[in-house]
Order: sequence, then structure tokens, then C-alpha cells
Amino acid sequence: MWIKLLLCALIVAFCTFLGYLAAGKYRARRKFFAQMSAFNERYLNELTYARRTLRELINEVGEGGDFYALLERRGDVKLQYLTEQERKDCADYLQMLGAGDSNSQKNYFSAKKSALGDKKAESEKEAKDRGGLYVKLGLLAGLAFVILIV
Repeated sequence: MWIKLLLCALIVAFCTFLGYLAAGKYRARRKFFAQMSAFNERYLNELTYARRTLRELINEVGEGGDFYALLERRGDVKLQYLTEQERKDCADYLQMLGAGDSNSQKNYFSAKKSALGDKKAESEKEAKDRGGLYVKLGLLAGLAFVILIV
């Protein structure tokens, strides 16, 4: 009897964990756009006031995450949780960093500020909605599996 209850609890916990893992792409997407938006704000401040080099700014930030890894290598954007259009926009964004005079960069990154804010809000809402949904679906799948076994 106890073994059966323990097995049922483990099945439900495992399925819930699988739901949590499936929601990871939404959490990663939310974190990516939050980092990109924060960096954009900081870079605009640097362009306006401090005027340090881009390399100094990147070294100072030194945070972990997918966006900061992209800043370091500035290569192709191959993140699975981004759509094709978002990958293209991100590649264009990274290509514009440090290119041109400060006035044109201020204009470009100021225009990107609202778009990044929208993407950040959208990804936060999606992570909140779908992240919880996947965990609940995992829980329900675990309960359904337990019912089928018992």
C-alpha cells in the first residue's frame, strides 16, 4: 500500500517536473528580453553621458545569460526560443552596437527602446501564462497516469 502511494507521488512529481522543464523556454525568453532591454537602457545612458567604449561597458556589465553571451561573441543568433524575426532583429541590434557616430546610435537605440519594452512585456506575460500552464498540465498528466495505473 505504501509503496503504491509512494510510486503515485513520484509519478505526479516527475510529470510536474517535466511540465516545469517544458516551460523553460518561456522563462529563458523572458530573461533574454529583460537583459536586452536593461542593456539598451544602459547603453543609451553611456552614449549620452559617460561615452566609454563598448568593450569597457560589456566588461563592466559582466552578467551571465544568453544575451550577454551574444554580446561577447557577436556571432549568429541561434537561440531556439526566439522566432526567426526576433533572431534577425537581435542580429541587427548587435551589428549596430558601436557602428556609426553617437548621434545615429542614440536615434537607433532610442527607437529600439519601445520595441524592446513591448517584447519584454509580451515575453513576461507569455512566461507567466504558459509557464504556469505547462506545470499544471504536467500535474494533470501525472494524475491521469496515476488514475490509469490504479
